[in-house]
Amino acid sequence: MVVTAVIEVGWSEAIRRKYPEPVVLVVSCDREGRPNVMPAGWSMVTSAVPPMLAVSIGHRRYTHKLIEETGEFVIVFPSEGMGDLINYTGSCSGRNVDKFKEYNIETLKSKYVRPPLIKDAVACFECKVRGKLVTGDHTIFAGEVLASYVSEKYKDRLYNFGDDRYRTIPRE
Repeated sequence: MVVTAVIEVGWSEAIRRKYPEPVVLVVSCDREGRPNVMPAGWSMVTSAVPPMLAVSIGHRRYTHKLIEETGEFVIVFPSEGMGDLINYTGSCSGRNVDKFKEYNIETLKSKYVRPPLIKDAVACFECKVRGKLVTGDHTIFAGEVLASYVSEKYKDRLYNFGDDRYRTIPRE
């Protein structure tokens, strides 16, 4: 018989065991159509019929403000070459920096929402907010997926391994 000990630790120590975790880019727009992007680790599928994805965004984030104002966003599954993009877009605020211009982010026009798709992503999902839930210092925005896109070139999405380390987990 194998006996496994369990010890109580603080939240910070225990939550580090979540890695690797998926990472997404959340694209939003202001009322004038200027895009913004931020990385997020907290996203999930919330419904199959209709298809829905959710993302949890901190109340103080510029992206939170934009999604509240417009009710739409794009979720992007980044490809293997986008690790630097994740680090950069997470290190500054769209309130102060035009991330698309500064980092030369290539976009494609969305079909149903104003935020653009990001070129060379593994997958992109156009979402319209259908529900939200305030959870402490974050809001979970549940978006109905209006259109979905996949790359013909990139198949493996990036995962966050902690400490700004990103890599793909190849499909078998």
